[in-house]
Amino acid sequence: MSADRSALVTGGTGGLGAAVVRRLLDDGWRVVVPWVAERELERVERRDGLELVQADLFEPDAVATAVALAAGRAEAPLRAVVNLVGGFQQGARVAEAPIEQFEAQLRLNLRPTYLVTQAALPHLVAAGGGAIVCVGTRAALQPFPGAAGYVTAKAGVIAFAQAVAVEYRDEGVRCNALLPSVIDTPANRAAMPSADFAKWVAPQQLAATIAFLCSDEGAATSGAAIPVYGRA
Repeated sequence: MSADRSALVTGGTGGLGAAVVRRLLDDGWRVVVPWVAERELERVERRDGLELVQADLFEPDAVATAVALAAGRAEAPLRAVVNLVGGFQQGARVAEAPIEQFEAQLRLNLRPTYLVTQAALPHLVAAGGGAIVCVGTRAALQPFPGAAGYVTAKAGVIAFAQAVAVEYRDEGVRCNALLPSVIDTPANRAAMPSADFAKWVAPQQLAATIAFLCSDEGAATSGAAIPVYGRA
């Protein structure tokens, strides 16, 4: 049966993104995933319902192209946006960290989320409403040393999601932020090889929460900052 709704998943070629894309496809969504570098496509599981588009989500014109593709089927309107693009870089404490390092974290974690959400909102409103899910971090509430830029950027993601929820509530658009602890991805395992991976959040756990928030069953939840923690 053909999908009757579309989702745009940024960061859909990554360790968490692959789990989210797989879950939404399993739930019957048409899923559009932007990519930048050819090597990302090696990690993509090609399935019916998945559409790929090359787009640099830091550039407004490329964002517009990706969103237009996601919203381009009348029989499957855009009803969900999942903002997964972001990243972490360990740095020095504030007094020793250059401003460029701080600003780089703000750009990496906030700019794509803002641009994609901004471009998608008119389509979600036109479709009668829908869901936006952003990814913050537990560290935004429980900081650790050497992460001032990352923590500040992710706190901004949470605040942005709550602002969108308030601004578009009357038009049926809901927006939530997830606050995971460390996510069990290959990149994180490589960065912290001595950690206890069993305590980390499995991508499938986050994917299940995202799928719920995008579904009709999650329609009553908006403006929330939702913890999704492992056993740590």
